Amino acid sequence: MTTPTAQSHTPAQPHTLVQPELPSTMRACILQRQGDMTLETLSLPELDPDQVLVQVAAVGVCGSDVHYYEHGRIGDYVVDHPLILGHELSGRIAAVGSAVDPARVGNRVAVEPQRPCRKCKQCKAGRYNLCPDIEFYATPPIDGAFAEYVTIQADFAYDIPDNVSDEAAALIEPLSVGLWACERADIKPGSRVLIAGAGPIGIIAAQAARAFGATDIYITDIAEDRLAFALEHGATHALNAKTDSVEGLDVDAFIDASGAPQAVRSGIKAVGPAGRVILVGLGADDVELPVSYIQNREIWLSGVFRYTNTWPLAIQLIADGKVDLDVLVTGRFALAEAEEALKAGKQPGQLKAVVYPGR
Repeated sequence: MTTPTAQSHTPAQPHTLVQPELPSTMRACILQRQGDMTLETLSLPELDPDQVLVQVAAVGVCGSDVHYYEHGRIGDYVVDHPLILGHELSGRIAAVGSAVDPARVGNRVAVEPQRPCRKCKQCKAGRYNLCPDIEFYATPPIDGAFAEYVTIQADFAYDIPDNVSDEAAALIEPLSVGLWACERADIKPGSRVLIAGAGPIGIIAAQAARAFGATDIYITDIAEDRLAFALEHGATHALNAKTDSVEGLDVDAFIDASGAPQAVRSGIKAVGPAGRVILVGLGADDVELPVSYIQNREIWLSGVFRYTNTWPLAIQLIADGKVDLDVLVTGRFALAEAEEALKAGKQPGQLKAVVYPGR
């Protein structure tokens, strides 16, 4: 799955099916080290028999991409060699491996950017997101999608209908986080939900909760413009985290998309008996929690680590108009502007930046 860097390219193997009109090289934007991006020309990635070659159309910028760019690491994952960022992507199949139906060439696809081993205990139990040997785009040492072409296992490249845009198809990745959070939160028709953080993931989680049938969807943030946007695109109630208390709401579920310790503590105290708390936002490694409250109300608490089997549902929700991802895109950048795209989130009014490698 790795897109080869200039240091790692090897010649294509005999089993590779490459279309004659394909170029031999591609452009890619590479994080050389913390705060240092370069645009380079690399060899086209080679195909395994079960893979497809995807010509990348759109790549969403994720907070993890920004974190790697600014800090050079996330926890134990350290950028210690050149790395291609980007894991939210869509594109078109340009070539297929020898075990893949060649009729798929030309299909528009949304890419699930991970490669589980499919053999371990977690994979066999259907929890392939917890595979200890999983390879995930833009997580060191695996390259990502700020490039003109990538490879992926054929069954993780999902065909998309004509009424799903390239941008929305790319943003199925963060939508999958929201869907997985709602599944783990057991959101169902009539549920009352609290979401902390009105950034892209929070708004996506609100839309997902609405699609799952939640009737009361509270969202908190400190930015009034984001709260107003959230009310237009998924939430039913908006609360300013600086002035409005959420304790005592007795919601069925709380989804934290902020990572802020105070938001986590307050959100837990907004959950009713036997409710669920789902931690999505990346914050401090250690947070003080109201343990007695959790115990006395038998609150179920869980983290979220990516997702499993969410792309088919996500595609259907977008195609049916039940989720609107296009509205989140507030910045569009060419591949040569990828570094600028990584900085765009700090600008007022920005929600989601998208890079277009073909431009």
